[in-house]
Amino acid sequence: MEPISRINLPRVDSTNHFIRDMLSFGDELKGMTLVVAEEQTAGRGQQGNSWESEPGRNLTFSLLCHPTFLKASEQFLLSQCIALAIEKCLREALTDSGKPELVERLSIKWPNDIYIGDQKISGTLIECDLQGKTISNCIIGTGLNVNQMVFHSDAPNPVSLRQLTGREHDREGILSSLIAHFRAYYERAEDGEDEAIRQEYMQRLYRREGFHRFADVRGDFLAEIADIEPTGHLLLRFENGNVCRYEFKEVRFCQES
Repeated sequence: MEPISRINLPRVDSTNHFIRDMLSFGDELKGMTLVVAEEQTAGRGQQGNSWESEPGRNLTFSLLCHPTFLKASEQFLLSQCIALAIEKCLREALTDSGKPELVERLSIKWPNDIYIGDQKISGTLIECDLQGKTISNCIIGTGLNVNQMVFHSDAPNPVSLRQLTGREHDREGILSSLIAHFRAYYERAEDGEDEAIRQEYMQRLYRREGFHRFADVRGDFLAEIADIEPTGHLLLRFENGNVCRYEFKEVRFCQES
């Protein structure tokens, strides 16, 4: 298991950018490096979206690892590992808060957002560097809504742990749990447990059963999730039985009333 070092920042534009700058300046970052920011002024989500986070209320961090045991085509496994780690950490937090009914509503929205019901509580942006056919560096940037009570952006469905449970949560305890779970999944990935991790991911998937509304360049349509390939491609089955394969950004989930 890679050792882990930690850097705490009071304010930064983006924890992913911070690590990227360290790498570009030639800093030797062996093992895992965790960068945690109290305030992130230009946090990014998937598809270039911004991530709203009130200073000192949530978790905004990036984790650098060096999964040289993975081929470039296998990098989606890291997305599954962090999503499962966050989901498991939140299961524990909700259970400890006396909210078991919310645990059943937790899910992973492809590729790695974490939802409670139809509300988003966490998002992750992953950036990988390749060396030959393997991954040399992977930066995993995550935002997790913990204690924020009011969201001001035009994001349609944010929610925090405090909004759900009515109580303040220990951010440091949640972060420690999350990182511990990720390291456990990472070790399993290193040991070749790809299929077991994929199966667990599929069981936790948002809208994993039934037909739901999606949209692509052609417009809205009804489909069900047929599968997610090891490469991360989403397979959707239409009502007529045809199956279409999507890369991320080629399809989106539509809100349902």
